[in-house]
Amino acid sequence: MDLTVDEYIEGLFSKESYDTPTDSVKVEDLKMTLPKWFDEELYNKGRDFYRRFSFGISISFSTGLLALFAVPTILEVLVNSRRSTSKYTAYKRYLSTILHGVSWFKHELKPGSPSWKSLETVRKRHLVAGRSVRLMNKGTISQRDLALTQFSLIGFLVLKPDKFGIRQQREDDWDAYNHIWKVIGYMIGLEDRFNLCRNNMAETRLVCQQILDRVYTPCLENVPEYFEHMSRVMIEGLWAVSSGMEYGSLMYMVKNLANVPGYILTEAERISLQTRIKEQLNGRHEDIGIDSMTLLQKPAIECQRTPRLLYLKDYDSLDNAPEYKKLSTAAKYKMAIFSLMFAFYDTTIGRLFLNWYYTLSLQISEYFPYVAFFLYGIKNSYVDINKESPVDDTIPKPNAYYYQPQPPEPWYKQILAFW
Repeated sequence: MDLTVDEYIEGLFSKESYDTPTDSVKVEDLKMTLPKWFDEELYNKGRDFYRRFSFGISISFSTGLLALFAVPTILEVLVNSRRSTSKYTAYKRYLSTILHGVSWFKHELKPGSPSWKSLETVRKRHLVAGRSVRLMNKGTISQRDLALTQFSLIGFLVLKPDKFGIRQQREDDWDAYNHIWKVIGYMIGLEDRFNLCRNNMAETRLVCQQILDRVYTPCLENVPEYFEHMSRVMIEGLWAVSSGMEYGSLMYMVKNLANVPGYILTEAERISLQTRIKEQLNGRHEDIGIDSMTLLQKPAIECQRTPRLLYLKDYDSLDNAPEYKKLSTAAKYKMAIFSLMFAFYDTTIGRLFLNWYYTLSLQISEYFPYVAFFLYGIKNSYVDINKESPVDDTIPKPNAYYYQPQPPEPWYKQILAFW
């Protein structure tokens, strides 16, 4: 029976959704099948949509993955897996994740195809990892967490496509893209009742908006312990894949996408924030600080609570916004470059060029990762998506470590930050 959006949200945030694992069979008994509602023609149209906007979609993946670390139950599993707590293991794990994702769009989804084998590998790893952390009583991989992970891959894109230079060119582009992610969700273990992608993109957008408002925005406002470490090592690890990655600018963009109060990029966002602060002041003196949480919806899942005050006068201009002023010169430079790059991507020639550049970068990372050679050695730089990522005993640093004053970076790192 089809669920309404409200019924879906109620089920997703129920205790049952977290208590239900992605799979309850043995690895050797797992059988991959296509869903009964699979539409091959629509699925392949979704693949074509990805091909036409691969660069913009890849940026949405990066921002979504960073946001995913803010979900406490998912971060707990990642930390305890010990497969991405250092720069090297993060490089291996997340480059493998990227290559898996690309294979889903590159190849037809048929038994024995590369995309089928990739999805089967991912599902088996979830099964094993979920069972392992449950045995250690250190979390689980649940239906809810899988759906929230699905949001990280599609949510920002469908809610704010203009931010990534994505637009509909053919009548069924968005419904085709919705279908491909609905199928992928099913293939990696999501039950239909918990699959974030609904019958059409209109319903999926409504679901994504509620998940953004009730999970990602409050969780990014109050990030869990080890969020800073795990997100930073991911960016440092993937620097060998894309030298354009810089922590301050990317995290600011993520929080802007997630509507975290104070992380503004446009004049319209500045005006809207001041209006909301005035409404909360309700006639009180303008020097009174407003708790940022009063601007958010009540979280649907448990997250930490760290009070942060917003002052009306701090948002009289974009340049004076406290969160923006904290950024380094290199981070502000990167954000300017991103803005120019997506303006270029909005043109036909820009889209063709940056899609080509993205494809070339992936091929280099897969077949000749020369930057990683210097960082990790030639043999260690290659990633085989059919092999599990290595384990590392690196202990993640608490958030407080990154919030304290840091020593200045060496001059060569400061220069590289502008690269």
